[in-house]
Amino acid sequence: MKQHHIDIIGMPYVPGVTQGAIQHGGETNIANRILILQQQDIDTIFEQPIGFVVVEGAPFSHTMIRFMSMGIPTVIISEEQAELLQEGMTILLNGTSGHISTKIPDITQPESESLPISDHLVTTTDGVAVSMRASVRNHEAAQRSRLEGAEAIGLVRSEFLNPDDGSVPDSAFYVHAFGQICEAAAPLPVTIRLLDVAADKIPAWMPALDSAGGTLGLQGVRLYGIEPMGSVCQAQLAAINRLSERYAIRVLIPYLVRHEELCYWKGFIRQHLSESIPLGAMVETPASALDLANWFDQVDFIAIGCNDLMQCLFAADRDRGELRDYLDPYAPLLWRFMQQIAISAVAQLERIQLCGVLAQLPGVLPILLGLGYRAFSVEATLLPYLRQTITTTHISEAQRLAQQICAASESREVLALLGLDTGSYQPFLMP
Repeated sequence: MKQHHIDIIGMPYVPGVTQGAIQHGGETNIANRILILQQQDIDTIFEQPIGFVVVEGAPFSHTMIRFMSMGIPTVIISEEQAELLQEGMTILLNGTSGHISTKIPDITQPESESLPISDHLVTTTDGVAVSMRASVRNHEAAQRSRLEGAEAIGLVRSEFLNPDDGSVPDSAFYVHAFGQICEAAAPLPVTIRLLDVAADKIPAWMPALDSAGGTLGLQGVRLYGIEPMGSVCQAQLAAINRLSERYAIRVLIPYLVRHEELCYWKGFIRQHLSESIPLGAMVETPASALDLANWFDQVDFIAIGCNDLMQCLFAADRDRGELRDYLDPYAPLLWRFMQQIAISAVAQLERIQLCGVLAQLPGVLPILLGLGYRAFSVEATLLPYLRQTITTTHISEAQRLAQQICAASESREVLALLGLDTGSYQPFLMP
């Protein structure tokens, strides 16, 4: 039976090009297949396919970030689009453009992109330095970050480091776990974010709590007054103190909202942490972002968590696929907000690091560069692609682009300015 020609434009998520036969789900025999699955099914995957097609994925969710960390070409599509892709159908998957097609080039293997590993220094075409750092959750990712030319480990997600037996981690555990990461990354400096529990990353040792991990509930420092989370935080600080004698480590306080809160937790942490270790604050809500100018006298650096910031700004849970269109990375209102943050912190922009998925999405990095941001912590697998974007960006052109985007009224205008597909774009729910 002749295969009908299929052309689909989904949301590009992890760059790269691959081709192969489609398989709907499955735990095994997927090594040479392009796997179609729901985002929650990643926990059932024990082999690595050559590509992922994720149906109704939530791009800013913790689960989808795991796809990004794997470095396998990935595209997010809708349920309607998924119905067109049949088992065994051979497709070309382009994770850079979001294009899925049954039209296969007349070659045995798809052409691979030439992305050579470079040294740590990366500059724009007009010589402006940009700091590219890596976000990691284990020592394997830290080692890859160093090999991919990261300037530093910008974020260690410490909540993913837990004993295999489910017991409450102590300082000895963290000396080993953090030590492995620091050693794998050496000689790169390492920023460790203290325990930051979220709804889909609650450790086995943590007791059940109402509203724990929710965006508007108990997470980050809000949990440190409850046991055993408070003791785990102190165990992390004790381990960091010990390791700081051998490695260059910075510490990041998660999910702060108010200046008074920042002052309190800074005082608490300094009782357990050497004064020589730089201390930073994580800005993840509109409230903290709007007060950012008042925070620099309390901490050495700021990390803006764009994922949580966006879900608060758009009032949409980042982990719910049905709300994914609301977390719109091309919304002009988002860019006006990011512009406002940059203006308020203009004299301190070099002390700000952007974390999260936002900078890693197609077309976005030049906008951020145009607004003045110069430090980013991203998945190690995407470092070569983002470095290539930076080296082909001219700051004056990026500034003009950013101003045009901030002046736009709708997302379609932004997509058109970036040369991205606008055909099926609908950033809200409709009947």
